[in-house]
Amino acid sequence: MSFINFLKSKEFLNQLILAVIALFLFVIVALFWLKFKTNHYQKIEVPALVGVEMEQAEALLSNLDLRYEVIDSTKYNPEFPGNSVIEQSPIAGSFVKENRKIYLKLNPSSYELISVPDVYGKTNRQATALLLSVGYRVGENPTYVNDIALDVVRGLLYNGKEVKAGQKIPRNSKLEFILGDGGNPVKKDSTIIIEEADGGF
Repeated sequence: MSFINFLKSKEFLNQLILAVIALFLFVIVALFWLKFKTNHYQKIEVPALVGVEMEQAEALLSNLDLRYEVIDSTKYNPEFPGNSVIEQSPIAGSFVKENRKIYLKLNPSSYELISVPDVYGKTNRQATALLLSVGYRVGENPTYVNDIALDVVRGLLYNGKEVKAGQKIPRNSKLEFILGDGGNPVKKDSTIIIEEADGGF
């Protein structure tokens, strides 16, 4: 039988049909296998973790077969509890596959400790600008001491205790000035006792 006659034969047609069917079945099986392997139909909704403490967030993610990675944050946010989630990625309500990694940014337990700058001998205005620039707050109730220089800084108070330059206290703390009264005893507040700070904040 010649090749052309073979192509026209019923036997070739049957083999061609079988080959097409086999190829079709192979493609279908391969697609289903890929979908199963990649969890194509599985969708897990990412829970809302912002404001949740880390231990609870870890349990929530573990129950959903999700992984996590903690990204530390050095900026304390007083609106959230310490060691709680302040940001997450993907966001809550997103749908992900099993074993997906969720990125979490945690709130530190408190404000970071920063060094008190040297403001001794500076004017009230100069010292205020410097303290604000490094992250402290400045109180509105200065203590006046007997000194010829009016409104010149002679010390700083934190929680009623005197602090020195270089001492570390939490960012966003409120500091009060000890100022010279310019020789005017009326300004001096003799009711406030200044204690030496022990550095334990």
